[in-house]
Amino acid sequence: MFRDPPLTKRQVGWLFVIAGGGLALVAAGADLLKTGHFSTPGPLQLQALGVGALLVLFGLSLFPLGQRPA
Repeated sequence: MFRDPPLTKRQVGWLFVIAGGGLALVAAGADLLKTGHFSTPGPLQLQALGVGALLVLFGLSLFPLGQRPA
């Protein structure tokens, strides 16, 4: 009976920004908890930070597409 409207490209962009930001915060927060065997950010942390940054950039690139269905 009721149809949910589809997600817009801007909403999908927000989801990517939130996911990427969360991933980057978790990866950066691991240093605060002193996890791991490295005195500097380890290789997996750097990869997670890079993937998080790419997700944020991809999400931001969807914002100008506006209210079109995803």
